Amino acid sequence: MKKTKCYSVRLKSLTEISNLALRAADFSGNKCILPKSTVFGIDYDVIKSDAYWIAAWILEKKELQYSIKKEGWYNPKKGRVEPAIKVEIEHHIPKKIEPVSNNLITELKRP
Repeated sequence: MKKTKCYSVRLKSLTEISNLALRAADFSGNKCILPKSTVFGIDYDVIKSDAYWIAAWILEKKELQYSIKKEGWYNPKKGRVEPAIKVEIEHHIPKKIEPVSNNLITELKRP
């Protein structure tokens, strides 16, 4: 199964209107209807208000106000949202060093 990209969205209210749909209202007054399958649960890290993990693809189509700062990936096998880890790979290219004919260090040699 494929993971789904989602964002943590702070909402004023999220109300169930049927077995398959939810009505979401943000703090700017925007309202929309979301399929239940696109809401992956509550984001418990947010303290000031209620925040929910919502699929990124549906947010692009709706008028809800959201931020892309806090993103995650919903794993259907585990049934939870995993953090998005951004990794930058840096390649190290060593300098060319000429081989030494003698490995003796004169300062460390016993008198």
